[in-house]
Amino acid sequence: MYEKLQPVAEDPILALMARYRCDTHPNKLDLGIGVYKDEQGKTPIMQAVSSAERLLLAHETSKSYIGPAGSEGFNRLMAQLVFGGDHTVIREQRVVSAQTPGGCGALRIGAELLASCSPTGRIWVSDPTWANHRPLLAGAGLEIREYPYYDAEQRTIRFSEMIDTLNRAEAGDIVLLHGCCHNPTGADLEPAQWRALAELIERRGLMPFVDIAYQGLGEGLDEDAYGVRYLADYLPEMMVATSCSKNFGLYRERTGALFLIGRTASQTERAGGQLFSRIRSHYSMPPAHGGAVVETILDDPRLNALWMSELNAMRERIRYLRHQLVDRLEHAGVAGDFRHIRHQRGMFSFLGIAREQVVALRKQYSIYLVDSGRFNLAGLSNRSVDYFVDALAQTVGTSFVKRTSSDTRKAVEI
Repeated sequence: MYEKLQPVAEDPILALMARYRCDTHPNKLDLGIGVYKDEQGKTPIMQAVSSAERLLLAHETSKSYIGPAGSEGFNRLMAQLVFGGDHTVIREQRVVSAQTPGGCGALRIGAELLASCSPTGRIWVSDPTWANHRPLLAGAGLEIREYPYYDAEQRTIRFSEMIDTLNRAEAGDIVLLHGCCHNPTGADLEPAQWRALAELIERRGLMPFVDIAYQGLGEGLDEDAYGVRYLADYLPEMMVATSCSKNFGLYRERTGALFLIGRTASQTERAGGQLFSRIRSHYSMPPAHGGAVVETILDDPRLNALWMSELNAMRERIRYLRHQLVDRLEHAGVAGDFRHIRHQRGMFSFLGIAREQVVALRKQYSIYLVDSGRFNLAGLSNRSVDYFVDALAQTVGTSFVKRTSSDTRKAVEI
């Protein structure tokens, strides 16, 4: 039977991981995989997570199943984290929560339900979007359409074109939105843009599906949730997928959540029943450990304060690296405009270099980033930034840049 199967193309990011591990270069850099790394290049276990695990080890009394919906405490606390503790949808019991196997599990099972509800079966995704969005959503039976999002030349959001395109979407279409820290661009919608988008979604009769996998790594836990909370205030229905991989560092524990918001409490309850039925037929119920860790942290004031302090430190380190990198690129006169990196949010940005230059960085300097030029700021450190800048200078060239007192810059030689 298996002889009929055809080879599958390598996942580009997983392939980069494998090549990086085999590389023996002493200064090799992995800027492709989307994980947070500290100054030593390690992906640490947060102290709050270690403390919660010790508590669980001491007090957990069962490894029994937790049911398709997952832990009630985890779901309640995660809903409060995403929407805010006193949000209208929580007070009116218009939100149903499900603990899922990571953000991927939330996206896929949400797409499965939406595919059965949408009269068009279409979902609009940003150009570009996270690479795994397409197989997750299309695998559920949704037809993928694109809306313009990022202008690679201007390093800005193509918001007018985005609005124009979505104005042609049909009632019942779904719109996938990045809640914060857009992957792969790092370019996020501003509050006024979220408000304009909410008006369009309501007017066109669309269904928003928000993926907020990086809450807390952009501007702050509440600030990063602005778009989600505004849409939930403004619109009668929506769906939200979230992940605990990045902000709790629980990558391999596969811990996430899916939220359904309906027009009324009774409608939401019916939708929840359909959701849990699909979960039962797909993966039956989620793994418990990661959710128990998150629940323990969010339910304990001391651990919650420790977690927020650690998360704040991660966010500020990424912001610091953004500024450091741009300052050093400009000081070295590396050819190109990298100012956008300083102002974008989260772990990712585009370098804005050609694919051939990306390949050269990999072959000549053992610097690994995906072919699009997306790179992970959190993969850098104070120790490695200069090596990265020197490699870029050798690869893309330099220009002599004259700085004036008004901080304008003029390239006089390339």
